[in-house]
Amino acid sequence: MVIKEEILHSVGASIKNYKPSESIFTEGSYPGYYYQIIKGEVKLNNFNEDGKESIQTILEDGHSIGESLLFIDKPYPVNAVALTNCEVLKLPKYIFLDLLKLYPEISQDINVFMSERLYYGLIMSQNLASQSPAAKLKTLMDYLKSFQEEQAPYSFMIPLTRQQMAGLTGLCVETAIRAIKVMERDKLLQIRNRKILY
Repeated sequence: MVIKEEILHSVGASIKNYKPSESIFTEGSYPGYYYQIIKGEVKLNNFNEDGKESIQTILEDGHSIGESLLFIDKPYPVNAVALTNCEVLKLPKYIFLDLLKLYPEISQDINVFMSERLYYGLIMSQNLASQSPAAKLKTLMDYLKSFQEEQAPYSFMIPLTRQQMAGLTGLCVETAIRAIKVMERDKLLQIRNRKILY
């Protein structure tokens, strides 16, 4: 959780509900609100000139959406789209910026959160240069597992679908599925009831 919900409510944040595939904001629009997910999953994506979707990240309960752009006067470079039914707290930008002055510890939490995202972005951009689909998927799984206390083999259930993993690594779904099967054969992961344990 980036900011405690009660603090956001106390300064006038409203709750908005989104259905699957509904846009929260669109590429090219300017940030006017701080968004924080109470419940649900949101993907940040964009499309290339051929219309192929590229998923930048998937956010879930407690995560903020696009907060880094509230500090600069630039348009969103991505879309934010609900993957599931979502309940999202929405706070006007000017109130959010005042809130950070009132609560310096929130600024620290936001810095940590943005640093984790930047780290992920750097790891994934290095990884995308790799030619091996298995190496791309392993880097993604290593990153996801890095936030867990338990690091034993097969102790972490990957919380993404094969399609989401493909989108996050720039692979087509069929290639991701084949690579996951190779990784299972090589004992890098296990598959139980269609779930990936890493």
